[in-house]
Amino acid sequence: MKRKKVTVLGSTGSIGRQTLDVLSAFKDEFEVVGLAAGKNAPLLAEQIREHNPRFVSVKDAFLAQELKSILQNPVIEIFWGDIGLEFISSCSCDIVVNSLVGSMGLKPTIAALSHGKRVAFANKETLVVAGSLIKDLLVKNKGEIIPLDSEHVAIHQCIGDSPKEKIKRVILTASGGPFRTWTKEQIQTATKEQALKHPTWVMGQKITIDSATLMNKGLEIIEAIALFDLNVEQVDVFVHPQSIMHSAVEFIDGNIIAQLGATDMKLPIQYSLFYPERKQLPFNLFCDLLSVGKLEFEKPDLSKFPCLKLAYDVAKNGQSYPIVLNAANEVAVDLFLKEQISFVDIEKIISRALEMHDPVNPKSLDEIMNIDKETRIKTSELITSAV
Repeated sequence: MKRKKVTVLGSTGSIGRQTLDVLSAFKDEFEVVGLAAGKNAPLLAEQIREHNPRFVSVKDAFLAQELKSILQNPVIEIFWGDIGLEFISSCSCDIVVNSLVGSMGLKPTIAALSHGKRVAFANKETLVVAGSLIKDLLVKNKGEIIPLDSEHVAIHQCIGDSPKEKIKRVILTASGGPFRTWTKEQIQTATKEQALKHPTWVMGQKITIDSATLMNKGLEIIEAIALFDLNVEQVDVFVHPQSIMHSAVEFIDGNIIAQLGATDMKLPIQYSLFYPERKQLPFNLFCDLLSVGKLEFEKPDLSKFPCLKLAYDVAKNGQSYPIVLNAANEVAVDLFLKEQISFVDIEKIISRALEMHDPVNPKSLDEIMNIDKETRIKTSELITSAV
């Protein structure tokens, strides 16, 4: 049997490491041909020794030199920057797993789809900022996107072959993050350490903060609209603290189909790699519903989590607002992680960036990237007046 060739973008991050665990469990079916990482050269070197890829890409020339010195006379090709990401995403591979954080995942996704690859897609920001552009590429080329986020993998499974006109709504679930039971007043003084204590998932820092503000769910709303060709009124969010039901689809006949499973990213990763097949994983990831006991659902409190309301408003307004939402959020979260602003300042900064923006309908990647760059500059300039 011919092995499928896989490139993993963001290989040293949480999803990237778990993807390599899954690939290692199925060495007879997959070959790792490309790896990309942002800054962790020692871990990347370990991954290279274990998986023996043909191509590697890193953040910049300095990291490339560090990686070469660690590997000592490497025989693989080492690239860097956007060019490196685009190259290894379009080289001789069948599947690109995109687990990059933020808008840096956009260009390699475009490169992969332009060359007819399957993109297993955890980089929700790409569809947030360039959903229509990505959909045009899918029409023009023979590539495909298979979601990798647990929520969208759930929706993908629940919809199956059902035509979109039979869908009444999709229900995205959220754990509620570390501040679900906090009062609005308590959240005002939330620290970085408290915000990074996610109750059910182990993730990277940026997505963990997005989960604490519920912006992660807001971005997933916009992603779901693009992925499944929905309108904003068809996407609902339920807080579900057990995180066992990952999402559900309600059909026009009143039936609801939900997907349940363990809180482990190896499950959606495996689904994205093998789809439409199902394989038994050599991991103990079965969900014991009897031990869970009960499943709870509640509406999110938008007064406590205003970032979610911002995302809903942006989804309704469309145009270039999603680009601004994503860029301003990335800047604000980075500043919070550096402890330069407070937790509640994240929403204030994003709101101001959206208020300052004059919306347009971007028609090209260059227009999207220019709006993204301009937003980041303006958002950075807002910091002094916002805090």
